[in-house]
Amino acid sequence: MDTINPHRQAFLAIRERAAMDPDYHFRRNPHERRRRALAKLDEAPLGWVHIHTVIIAGLGLFTSAYEMFAINLAVTMLGIVYWQGEDSGSGKVPFNPEAAIKVATLAGAAIGQLLLGWLADRIGRRRVYGYGLMVIILTTLTQVMSSSSRALTMSGILIFWRVIMGVGIGGVYPLSSVITSEFATTKWRGAMMSAVFAMQGFGQFAAAITSLIVTVSFKESLESAKDVAHCTGACQLAVDKMWRWTIGIGAIPACFALCYRLAIPETPRFTFDISRDIIKADKDVRTYLRKLRENATREPVYTPPIQNGVPDFGPKASWSDFYGRYSQWEHGRILLGTAASLFFLDIAFYGLDLNNSIILGAINWTDTKNIYEILYRNAVGNLILICAGAIPGYLVTIVTVDKIGRMRIQLLGFLVLSALFAVIGLANLDQNDSGLLALYVLTQFCFNFGPNATTFIVPGECFPTRYRATAHGISVAVGKLGAIMAQCVFVPLVYRGAKAPGDAPWLDHVMQIFSGFMFCGFAATFFIHETRRQSLEVLCGEVDPPPRAQYAYVREEIPLREVGPAPSVSTAPRP
Repeated sequence: MDTINPHRQAFLAIRERAAMDPDYHFRRNPHERRRRALAKLDEAPLGWVHIHTVIIAGLGLFTSAYEMFAINLAVTMLGIVYWQGEDSGSGKVPFNPEAAIKVATLAGAAIGQLLLGWLADRIGRRRVYGYGLMVIILTTLTQVMSSSSRALTMSGILIFWRVIMGVGIGGVYPLSSVITSEFATTKWRGAMMSAVFAMQGFGQFAAAITSLIVTVSFKESLESAKDVAHCTGACQLAVDKMWRWTIGIGAIPACFALCYRLAIPETPRFTFDISRDIIKADKDVRTYLRKLRENATREPVYTPPIQNGVPDFGPKASWSDFYGRYSQWEHGRILLGTAASLFFLDIAFYGLDLNNSIILGAINWTDTKNIYEILYRNAVGNLILICAGAIPGYLVTIVTVDKIGRMRIQLLGFLVLSALFAVIGLANLDQNDSGLLALYVLTQFCFNFGPNATTFIVPGECFPTRYRATAHGISVAVGKLGAIMAQCVFVPLVYRGAKAPGDAPWLDHVMQIFSGFMFCGFAATFFIHETRRQSLEVLCGEVDPPPRAQYAYVREEIPLREVGPAPSVSTAPRP
């Protein structure tokens, strides 16, 4: 009895199947399937599904910003409650505990950005994003239910929980960028990522407005004390409730983000390039874009892919591959540019935004002894800075980032900030209060219509999928080192030579130092390249980028027919 050659049998089966199904070869080719699927994402028209993604990713960043900057408002209340009558504070948190509480969040964020960024490139963006949100929710609740004891001070408790909270905050930051970039259409990717980042400004706004609302709500109790030293009894109890409400409200948007996270699939680029599952990735693309189909009497045909074995979509992530890639100057300079830009930026950005009370005090905005007026004016002052400077900057970036490009915005922003800090450093703080406030508002605008936005966008675009979250996490973790340096070095320097509580004699010199760092950020920007309206596969240097025009989603024309699942066929070589 003659035996049939198994290779010949496989070949005949494939040929027979191809004769029955003209798209069979396309469905068997994982590279072609990947190119077409990613081209659909890149060229899809902007629609509700993209807005939905912006909302989901933005809620995480909104929560992170809220919790990061709410402590700037809550620390004044903590001083009244836990440092009342002490020689070192007299109702004000001593400098060392205050700095430690703020640095704790930044240190935790640096750890979270490295750890959760790495995990996101291993187990998925969607899953790790959820882990970060859960950490924020749990640590927010533990903080608002904490109290000091004989064994442990309140500052010690807050430092412990804010380090852990920082891990969650740090993980959410790069993942918000990566998730948005991997789902975004090429034409509007910058606007989508800018809209997500704008949630940071609205998170700061929400923290300030919450502080204002709770202050007004307890106005009667606060006015019962003529100054901070006499805030006892009902006044002190009211302030204790106020700081807990101010921080605790931040858990609500995180809960919404955690629930809505279930409404989006894993990013197809992760499923294609890291999981190497073309069937699931192709299905996820269809699921994500199902609301973008043309309004017609019938839906476009779906030809399910066939997967035999694990496709080769390039090298897999490994430490040796990471070192080999980024030890080359061509790729290493980009990582150096994103990390250095964030380092120089965060020195000034967090040095100011976590210490707005210092600036407001320097211009005599909070120069009053009435406790209600202190808390009220502190909240209103932060609202003015955010609404007049930060939020307009975010909105202008959304409108312009896809038109004039990331590099131009970042270069111009660093250059203008360098000039503004030099002017602020040379201004007379005691004689030009209104002018100084205007300059400070302008710096907030230039931060956010400038490097603060672009350093969030570019790292989410210029790295390959297998290292996108890891490299973004490394970049922002280096930035957080700059923020920690600002809190530990430059903020103490502000009080050098102070003769009375609240004096900031070296503030002008620190502003001049910040000016120098902004110019260094300007120089570091030249290490990166423009990413405007280019496919992610082109930006990361993929040899065979997806052909945009050939496989555009709106141009796909396939005859209407439904193809059933194909039998598994061996990929044995043709005889």
